[in-house]
Amino acid sequence: MKYLLIVLVVLAVIWLARSARRLPGDAARRPPAPGADRKTMLACAQCGLHLPPDEALPGRGGVFCSEAHRAEYERAHPAP
Repeated sequence: MKYLLIVLVVLAVIWLARSARRLPGDAARRPPAPGADRKTMLACAQCGLHLPPDEALPGRGGVFCSEAHRAEYERAHPAP
């Protein structure tokens, strides 16, 4: 019986120690998970190159990595 009480006390201490580590606001101090800082990437409609949205050029057929690819795509795919 004495050993059962000791085991229960040890388990309670471990449980309290683990729950104390998970305080609210603790996630703000934790480093971000790997890959969490990645931006959404867009693919160029002409060549398929992936680039961030702030660098993509919008065009009639989607987004493009350069003015040359936008012009080339629009020449190959005329508007109806």
